[in-house]
Amino acid sequence: MKEILEIKNVAKTYQAKNGELEAIRDVSFSVKDGEFVSIIGPSGCGKSTLLSIIAGLEEKTSGEVILEGESVNKISDKIGYMLQKDSLLEWRTIYNNVLFGLEIRKNKNEKQTIYANELLKKYHLEEFKNKYPSQLSGGMRQRVALIRTLAVKPRILLLDEAFSALDYQTRIMVTKDIYKILKNENITTIMVTHDISEAISMSDRVVVLTKRPTTVKKIYDINFEIENRDPLNCRKSHKFSEYFDCLWKELDVHG
Repeated sequence: MKEILEIKNVAKTYQAKNGELEAIRDVSFSVKDGEFVSIIGPSGCGKSTLLSIIAGLEEKTSGEVILEGESVNKISDKIGYMLQKDSLLEWRTIYNNVLFGLEIRKNKNEKQTIYANELLKKYHLEEFKNKYPSQLSGGMRQRVALIRTLAVKPRILLLDEAFSALDYQTRIMVTKDIYKILKNENITTIMVTHDISEAISMSDRVVVLTKRPTTVKKIYDINFEIENRDPLNCRKSHKFSEYFDCLWKELDVHG
């Protein structure tokens, strides 16, 4: 697989009243086309800040973010972003919510609308297209939010604690659904999460960050060698606890 995204020596320093605050220091890693990469690290280390820099939502102090050979310095149509909240518009139907991203980007046309309909049908949401968000479960709402993001055909998807608002049981099932969709559509994904189990079960690689000022401590390849891999099967594997123990120690949660 070829590299689609490169993060090169990215740093972020904030100006504060009592001087400079160095949040991110010299972070570098790359992501391959179709790969699922998770970013974990101690609380407050700057995981979400790094994701915002990759998305072009926040300026970096130095370094480069390169997506398919082009430098990312502002919001890009090639990047999709999903937050903890699904941000569905309650007064719009599911179908109109799915089309909302296309409208915002002024890219709503027949071809894109057909693709959005195909996604709804493919992932069992077509029968709910005329419903409203309040009529759907939390897990279904998150699937709709994903379909809305995929409808604009991003080259890379960023997930910022996208499942943390869901209860545990729903979260497990939603991660299975989302993982299947992303792999089926071959969407390159970077996910920030505080949940080690979630990172292990969904990822091809896990990037471990240090305390602030954050840098890359270690990158783990995750390989379960499971046919028809999904997050539930991974959690049942004997390798799961081995990866968990390694990542738990890397996080150095007790300081």
